Amino acid sequence: MKVELKTIREKLEERETKYLSEFAFKCINSKGRIIPEEKCNLRTDFQRDRDRIIHSKAFRRLKHKTQVFLSPFDDHFRTRLTHTLEVSQIARTIARALDLNEDLTEAISLGHDLGHTPFGHCGERVLDELMPGGFQHNIQSVRVAEIIEKLNLCRETIDGILTHSWGYQPHTLEAQTVQLADKIAYINHDIDDSILAGIITEDDLPKDCRDYFSSVEGDFSIKKKRLTKMIEEIVSNSVGKNQVSMSEEAWGYTTKLREWMFNNIYMDMNSPAKKEERKASNIIRELFEYYLKEVSKEYDETKAKRIVCDYISGMSDSSAIEKFKEIFIPYPKITKIQDTALIKLAQLSE
Repeated sequence: MKVELKTIREKLEERETKYLSEFAFKCINSKGRIIPEEKCNLRTDFQRDRDRIIHSKAFRRLKHKTQVFLSPFDDHFRTRLTHTLEVSQIARTIARALDLNEDLTEAISLGHDLGHTPFGHCGERVLDELMPGGFQHNIQSVRVAEIIEKLNLCRETIDGILTHSWGYQPHTLEAQTVQLADKIAYINHDIDDSILAGIITEDDLPKDCRDYFSSVEGDFSIKKKRLTKMIEEIVSNSVGKNQVSMSEEAWGYTTKLREWMFNNIYMDMNSPAKKEERKASNIIRELFEYYLKEVSKEYDETKAKRIVCDYISGMSDSSAIEKFKEIFIPYPKITKIQDTALIKLAQLSE
């Protein structure tokens, strides 16, 4: 009698069904991929999604894209890549604590910013002005995954990437987790970077927020207490529920802290985080107009703008700057000192 041996993937899927929360999304319930594929013997579909995202070109480019501070020389400031990794770490911690699907959570986290522009939200705002119908990085992230890099991700992963931005309604608890983890990550690491840059101190933050988030017991730094408090509030408020959320009190203080950051760091034109944005915006705008003229020679305006937008939004900060210099900054024809000319001058002086 022939014995059917289960694959490792099948064992992992059984483990999900047995051990994950009743509210967790199981891989066996996935709506699948747009283009059907054979299953992997070793990995679940969500694990394959994670691996495809990590190996994508768009993911690698995140290391040279702005988080808040444009093109920092100090390696200790966050980039879009380190932001993505911090979102993943926070989201996985929450998912594990709530017995949610950690693989789906990780895949969404790692893919949520694939479509982000160079120069952070500054670049996004310029493309939003220039593109018919506007530009949103979450929608572009889906476009990168589905059309540009053709990753053929599961529909649940795509849904989570699309809905990570505020104002969208995620369809899984894993996607809800990433949506919250994204906010928690940038609030905390942007405060940390702003302190590192000497723009603010911890004492500048609203006192009631400082008092609330420092109430965590343990010998932690203030920033660790704040992050720990936010995560613990999500977990304690979401256990056994078909929704991932903070308590009303915790969310009130988190929102107040987020609004303070917008008023004093993100949108304050006198902030050092903003002072270079005019230059960055000009780079995006000039590149867009230049490439649009070139591409419009072969395509109609709508198609040309789409091509140019895909190209520029995929650039890193450094590549956008270098392209701008290459196109608009004159370079001398001769870039080396001619030794023969110096010898002749020396001979004439004899």
